[in-house]
Amino acid sequence: MNLLVVDSMTWTITVLGWFIVFAALVFLIGVFYMVPKILHWATQRSLQKKNRAKKVESKDNNHEISGETNAAIAMGLYMFFNEMHDEESNVITIKEVKRRYSPWSSKIYGMNNTNFPR
Repeated sequence: MNLLVVDSMTWTITVLGWFIVFAALVFLIGVFYMVPKILHWATQRSLQKKNRAKKVESKDNNHEISGETNAAIAMGLYMFFNEMHDEESNVITIKEVKRRYSPWSSKIYGMNNTNFPR
């Protein structure tokens, strides 16, 4: 395959497609970084309006919680609200399964009884 055979319109569409994909990714990264900051700002503002707190100050600017902490909190809330408990019957049953004889699985029928020249 020769790349000189591809016309300029194909290259234009290819480059434009890649640009659109990367622009959308950069936009989504910006959205994902800004949403927590906007939510924090909105909660601060609503607390100030209700006069519950004049200003909630945090010692560090890092308002992120790790994914493991979020997963543990979510699982705890899920189990609490659904009253799921980790209780088991503590009975282990092992059932022996007997297989019927089938000639399809017999190895003797897989042998060829042909005489090879010696």
